[in-house]
Amino acid sequence: MESSSPSVPFPLLQTPIESKYRACTIPYRFPEDNPRRATPIEIQWIDLFLNSVPSFKQRAENDSSVADAPERAEKFAQRYTTILEDMKKNPESHGGPPDCILLCRLREQILRELGFKDIFKKVKDEENAKAISLFESVARLNDGIEDDGKRVENLVRGILAGNIFDLGSAQLAEVFAKDGMSFLASCQNLVSRPWVIDDLDAFKLKWSKKSWKKAVIFVDNSGADVILGILPFARELLRRGTQVILAANDLPSINDVTYPELIEIIAKLKDENGQLLGVDASGLLIANSGNDLPVIDLTCVSPELAFLASDADLVMLEGMGRAIETNLYAQLKCDSIKIGMVKHPEVAQFLGGRLYDCVFKYNEVLNY
Repeated sequence: MESSSPSVPFPLLQTPIESKYRACTIPYRFPEDNPRRATPIEIQWIDLFLNSVPSFKQRAENDSSVADAPERAEKFAQRYTTILEDMKKNPESHGGPPDCILLCRLREQILRELGFKDIFKKVKDEENAKAISLFESVARLNDGIEDDGKRVENLVRGILAGNIFDLGSAQLAEVFAKDGMSFLASCQNLVSRPWVIDDLDAFKLKWSKKSWKKAVIFVDNSGADVILGILPFARELLRRGTQVILAANDLPSINDVTYPELIEIIAKLKDENGQLLGVDASGLLIANSGNDLPVIDLTCVSPELAFLASDADLVMLEGMGRAIETNLYAQLKCDSIKIGMVKHPEVAQFLGGRLYDCVFKYNEVLNY
């Protein structure tokens, strides 16, 4: 069940020669490291993926769309655990040395080979329904903030709060299963600023002086993330006259929203006049990113997205996988935002921040 569409480089990515693009942010190893011996960082990250195996196994066991789901889930856990342990002994096994893209891809391949197409489908549908019911109240709350700077900060905080709904984090998956999560409480309980990377004040200043003709937003999770976080921000851009392209995954991965799911969500939120709560949404497009992982390599996107994005002047990458674990240092030809919450201690350690710290990295490109 691999994506069958061809991949092309994202047209707004600086060429590899110019920017030395490397999708993965955190270096697991360096040229001088022994290729046959796992580095301490590789072992640390392999252990992180090992710790997530029980929660993935549990989701797979409960997938009613798959015959013999418990037996297949056990096979998944055994096969993936064996691969990860192999990599500790020999990092070059199984296509290594490992990085976050390879570790994610191996996990997804095993699930798909065993017949699991979307083990998070049930929880995604439930959370999408909850978030849709709250969309109007969240959007109206933003509309009621008259000051432009305060309103955009509230919208950004909403994106970060929504990004907590991430079942790829073993700790958050456990909390979510036990208590659920409140979007408004999450907004209020974000860690205090300044965040570990905090360009929000610079962005607020540009927001008041600058308008963008077309924005591309690489979306992340289902539920509160995309519906209560990203869509109110996109709606505000539409109100300002910006065309907005939301780029979503081709295939399911963890609880990330997919292209077909996002089309369905938008259809439910638009009224009969094609508006999002009084804002013309004719400039809102949904694109298939061509991606099938919770992380993304910008040298491999769908031709559809590449065509639509070629003349965009703002790109937002959202979520820990797409904006922090990959692409944090990616150089783009236009203005860019990398935004997400730090949900792994290993990422917090690398950045020198706190667990559940926030990243808002804004880069302006002049004369684009």
